[in-house]
Amino acid sequence: MKKTLVWIGIIAIVAIWGVSAYNGLVHKDEAVTAAWGQVENNYQRRADLIPNLVATVKGYAQHESSTLEAVVNARAAATQVNGGNLSTEDVAAYQKAQGEVSSALNRLLMVVENYPELKANENFLDLQAQLEGTENRIAEARRAFNETAKEYNISVRRFPNNLLANIFGFSTKGYFEADEAAKTAPKVEF
Repeated sequence: MKKTLVWIGIIAIVAIWGVSAYNGLVHKDEAVTAAWGQVENNYQRRADLIPNLVATVKGYAQHESSTLEAVVNARAAATQVNGGNLSTEDVAAYQKAQGEVSSALNRLLMVVENYPELKANENFLDLQAQLEGTENRIAEARRAFNETAKEYNISVRRFPNNLLANIFGFSTKGYFEADEAAKTAPKVEF
């Protein structure tokens, strides 16, 4: 009788731990999904601003069509890429597509320097300010996603949670990383 009670107690403790650990993993998985949603939301905001920015620039810089087309094409390609299951490869592909948009936008903003009338245009200045604010929001959303993914990944990999994670198919999530270009300091010459 005593052995039976001991076994029932052990089974109850393991069951309580299992339910608690599983629910913790589900909670953290949902937090990662929510953080990813904020990343996508901010990238979507940027994608929504791009047509207005391109239209405004097009009125002033009509012979810069290749730069404008590059922005439009990069935006179109980036909207086709999603995060998938947020694996390292999926996040890297998403980041690469968004990086191409950033690069095209940077080229567009460099072209704008040649058009003083455009730089003084109120619509353009407003769009540029919105774009800068959106870029800051994107950086913050990426930081928050990485923090949330880190907490989740630690929970998935830590023993004994890793046993339940493997059984129920919880896998680690990828991180946003610095672009290759950001790893080398720009050369400044006077």
